[in-house]
Amino acid sequence: MLRTHNCGELRINDTGKEVVLCGWLQKSRDLGGMTFIDLRDRYGLTQLAFNMEADAGLCKQARSLGREYVLQVRGKVAERSNKNPKMPTGDIEIIVLEINILNKAQTPPFTIEEETDGGDELRMKYRYLDIRRDSVRRNLELRHKMALETRKYLHGQDFIEVETPVLIKSTPEGARDFVVPSRVHPGEFYALPQSPQTFKQLLMVGGMDRYFQIVKCFRDEDLRADRQPEFTQIDCEMSFVTRDDVLKTFEGLARHLFREVKGIEGIVFDRMSYHDAMRYYGTDKPDTRFGMQFVEINDLAANKGFRVFDNAELIAGICAKGCASYSRKQLNALTDWVQRPQIGAKGLVYVKCNEDGSFKSSVDKFFDQQQLGTWAEAFGAKPGDLLLILAGETHTTRRALGELRIEMGKRLNLRDPEKFACLWVTDFPLLEWDEETGRYYAMHHPFTSPVKEDVSMLETDPGKVRANAYDMVINGVEIGGGSIRIFDRPLQEKMFSVLGFTPEEARNQFGFLMNAFQYGAPPHGGVAFGFDRWCALFGGSETIRDYIAFPKNNAGRDVMIDSPSPIDSNQLKELHLRITGVKADKAGKQEQER
Repeated sequence: MLRTHNCGELRINDTGKEVVLCGWLQKSRDLGGMTFIDLRDRYGLTQLAFNMEADAGLCKQARSLGREYVLQVRGKVAERSNKNPKMPTGDIEIIVLEINILNKAQTPPFTIEEETDGGDELRMKYRYLDIRRDSVRRNLELRHKMALETRKYLHGQDFIEVETPVLIKSTPEGARDFVVPSRVHPGEFYALPQSPQTFKQLLMVGGMDRYFQIVKCFRDEDLRADRQPEFTQIDCEMSFVTRDDVLKTFEGLARHLFREVKGIEGIVFDRMSYHDAMRYYGTDKPDTRFGMQFVEINDLAANKGFRVFDNAELIAGICAKGCASYSRKQLNALTDWVQRPQIGAKGLVYVKCNEDGSFKSSVDKFFDQQQLGTWAEAFGAKPGDLLLILAGETHTTRRALGELRIEMGKRLNLRDPEKFACLWVTDFPLLEWDEETGRYYAMHHPFTSPVKEDVSMLETDPGKVRANAYDMVINGVEIGGGSIRIFDRPLQEKMFSVLGFTPEEARNQFGFLMNAFQYGAPPHGGVAFGFDRWCALFGGSETIRDYIAFPKNNAGRDVMIDSPSPIDSNQLKELHLRITGVKADKAGKQEQER
């Protein structure tokens, strides 16, 4: 080893020891007769001290060193005269006896400190430098610990980790696939897996009983803060289980991670139906750290002469506690906020519940004090509270009101990142109707089993069939989801038929799975968690990018290695592909059409 200790482990009881350290020069300070250097490695910082009187040559050498030089130093541990209680090594310093420059460095393009001067794109271009910063290092350490504890728990529950293929068959359902052309089979393509779904079901047919995998998945979809083209799942499947068995097992995983990673005990999981989540929160992933549930007032407010309400399919609102003091300017700003295209509301009605028991609203012309009082009673409002009400088509109104609820939660500081509200959302619709294509699509995937009581409606009323599916939601974030699977061929064939597959299309795409079901498939179900999302949640961040070593930017590009990029014409020829045209994008760059 080139070092005897790392830069984060020496303490006051090591005083007098001769040690050898290696690391990067974080910063240096020239104080005339003394020079100090902060030496950094993955484990921390240690201060190096050079005395001009003791060794002028060594001191001059130290002053010639630049930021991020890679150094090996030999010296003695000494007690610091000016201790730094903010550093674990702040009680000591190294009186340097010898310096060895292992590698010189150019001046980095941004300061490698917590308060860096580098923007997102610059730090992503030089991600290998960004990783040297403590915050990024801590994020990757958190990710490592999460993976380690996940494996510990699942191993203890008799799960076995099995790797599934990365080059698979493309399927038409779900998000767009990333495809890989085959050199050996001209005109044919592999796809990168969006999930190992069919393979884990085949492992259940193979008798593996309890499977898991921390696995890379790929989806060619538009990016957001919680999405990347490639992401990581904790993928799991179990045989001979009911829904409650699955939920209980993975509530156990969540409690284990909260305890071992966050040091939090007593995590409780609530359960909520999809219907109730949409009715009371306007989303299938409600943040239940705070209340502000929707209250519907159609029976109190419709057909009273106010055209907006009279023509609305739904009239509903929320009660913002203690906000009756909002000014006209604040209320106008809220109205502008809900009318943004991203939210889509046409307007906002407010009712102030004044301290003297009276009411002031934006619809005083249409509703008297007694009527407004019945609204306040329905909302459970107290003097000092503010009612915020939207109206319109049911789906869009609930969605917009859900966004408004979250916005008010932010403004009122109700979304405490150190508070965790966990629940399972259950009983999703099995199918979604798409007006544009005139057909049903699976809300989760086509292998999800319908609730047993609803199977007969697959032929008579498919839109009302509930899925035996479940999502884990923590603080308004969908951490993962799964379902009990279809495990017999006739029901799977019926499901494909409802989804618009011809028998031939179903055989071509999924014949291997239906054939496997004929050889004794057990009842089975599972779940997949977004590992990156879980890491971000535990780290207190809204973006998963901070917890991925080498992420893509919002355009899906790796700006560090400049990918995606054109490939050599010889490679295209080998893959039986040719360029059919070239066009310029908005930035004026040449983009190849293949």
